Amino acid sequence: MRINNAGISACIAMAVSGYSCPASAQDAPPSVPAATPATEEPPIIPDETFQKRLPPLSDSPDAPLPSIDQFMDQAETGTPTIPALPAEQTAPEDTELAKPLAPLDGFDVTPVEVAADPKSDKPEAVAYTVALEGFKGTGLEDEFNALSALKTGKGKADTAAMVQARAREDEALAIRLLHSAGYYDASALSTVDQSKADPSAANPPLAAIVTVTPGKPYVLGEIVVRAQATVPPDLIRTSLPLKSGETITTERIEGAEANVSLQLPRRGYPFVKLGDRDIALDGATLTGDYSLPVDTGPRSSFGGITTSGDLAFDAEHIVVLARFDKGELYDSRKVDDLRKALVATSLFSSVSVVPKPTGQPGPDGTEYVELQVEQDAGPARTLAGDAGYGTGQGFLAKGSWTHRNLFPPEGALILSGVGGTQEQGVGATFRRANAGKRDRTVQAAVNLSHQNYASYEAFTAGISGSISRASTPIFQKRWTWSYGFEILGSNETTLNETTGETKRLTYLIGALPGQIGYDRSDDLLNPTTGYRATLRVSPEASLQGGVSPYVRATLDLSAYYPVSDSLVIAGRTKVGTITGVSREDIAPSRRLYAGGGGSVRGYGYQELGPKDANNDPIGGRSVNEFALEARYRFGNFGIVPFVDAGQVYDASMPKFSDIRFGAGIGGRFYTNFGPFRADIAMPINRQPGESKFALYIGIGQAF
Repeated sequence: MRINNAGISACIAMAVSGYSCPASAQDAPPSVPAATPATEEPPIIPDETFQKRLPPLSDSPDAPLPSIDQFMDQAETGTPTIPALPAEQTAPEDTELAKPLAPLDGFDVTPVEVAADPKSDKPEAVAYTVALEGFKGTGLEDEFNALSALKTGKGKADTAAMVQARAREDEALAIRLLHSAGYYDASALSTVDQSKADPSAANPPLAAIVTVTPGKPYVLGEIVVRAQATVPPDLIRTSLPLKSGETITTERIEGAEANVSLQLPRRGYPFVKLGDRDIALDGATLTGDYSLPVDTGPRSSFGGITTSGDLAFDAEHIVVLARFDKGELYDSRKVDDLRKALVATSLFSSVSVVPKPTGQPGPDGTEYVELQVEQDAGPARTLAGDAGYGTGQGFLAKGSWTHRNLFPPEGALILSGVGGTQEQGVGATFRRANAGKRDRTVQAAVNLSHQNYASYEAFTAGISGSISRASTPIFQKRWTWSYGFEILGSNETTLNETTGETKRLTYLIGALPGQIGYDRSDDLLNPTTGYRATLRVSPEASLQGGVSPYVRATLDLSAYYPVSDSLVIAGRTKVGTITGVSREDIAPSRRLYAGGGGSVRGYGYQELGPKDANNDPIGGRSVNEFALEARYRFGNFGIVPFVDAGQVYDASMPKFSDIRFGAGIGGRFYTNFGPFRADIAMPINRQPGESKFALYIGIGQAF
């Protein structure tokens, strides 16, 4: 039977009109009969019957509702089953809710203790052992052990899954290390196996095993550099220290490329850039052909210097600090030296020196490069101080206020003071660093001081001036020197050696001191290797009744030998002389002395040498000193046993006889700017009047 869409619609219409749908389309009436007038149909349930079947309502609105079963029974029988409540009956009252609330301070705020869930306890740690297989002959075993996740875990993990994760990390680590050493065909496999654990153990640990198969290392084949022409032509190739046949290692390749980036800027190419290397590996021959693209940039020479930022001084003074001239072939080492010199001025919070291309032609086919100095001036004023204690010298504190750039460029004003139990003084100094020339310092000073020691008491006023080249903690120099003048007026107590009486004399002293030094040590404040030598010579004349010319000279030598990383043997010797006059004609403050923290420890300050009738030192015309230390350091602390020796003589040349010795031990606390020092020493073969021990506290090594 087939029913089309028209037939389906006709059936639906006939059903709505009250006709039944014919069995087939052929039985359908040919047309729908005309509609008859509508008649009112009777209701299914008469209203009266419906109302009777509803359950009657109670007269009380507060009566409870019947259950559903009661309601249905009533609906069936029509009999009311809902009892009415008496008018006076009310709902029962909740006595707990009716109670008044307790006061706040009566509440029990003790927290409820909940029993711990045994399932939440941390599981017992899993123990494991580590075995490495296949690393022999690669030279990588120590490096692997240092980086291994399994080794770092020290044989314990929270779960077995964690052991497995660490093993997978070590598997990847082994591959990376082997590739870095040229083993590009290497494979690695990690396993965690309990069957290989010790069966006799109560809780046998897991056995984590990393097995590698390195294969054979690859070596360099052809080496090709693609770059512009350079001067000289082989500059890049000679700066790339790679040879065919060498093992391809990451360290070797990266080091060679870094050398190109270092050497070309030293040879006139400040803007060199290295591209991405390419190494084509051949598994049949175990070789790798290496190629490197290099953009050399223009060959350059030094041009001008410009500066910007918060300026401490102008570009003209920067030219004074530079160790190169315009038109000179560019050398990055000289740029680094200029940056170091700028830092050494201590006038900057930060400073940078960056080459900038100009495109302007320079000599010998080069292009001029401009140096851009970006300045950020730091605080120009500083306060500084140090303090110490020495037996025979007492407490001594020094302080200074410095305005480092009061008279630009680098013109400093320094106000200083000294306070101590036996020395007091004030002074003012003008100092210009890099005065017209790099590393040249011009200085002028005035000083007033009072010194009261067992050897003499002196009230001194003086002026001095000098030109010098000196080392600083930032810029330690091999050669140093200074020369200048001093004019002193000093009122001092002195001993009349003929009568034995002490009297006061006023001395007018003029001096032309000079000094030259040679320093091959590795550090200015805490040397551990190398040596130093300093010679001081000062022609002087003392006016006291008559003119007495003489020459003061001293030679200091020190050396440092590192026995190990923690132990340094240090030695020092000093000889001094005054020639030209007798000791009586020399002001006591200008004589030579020995004893004290910077001299022969174990004795008081200036205690050695000739003495007067009161057993007080009177100084001499010659001196020799020796010292030997063993500086043992552990972390930021150190212990220093030492032996010192020395003597002062009346003769103008040291006799190296009647040497006095002192021995002791010191402690060191090392900081960024130098060690704090505390030494205690005793004189050997102590003489009457000498202390049983001497204590010295200060900053820096003894020498």
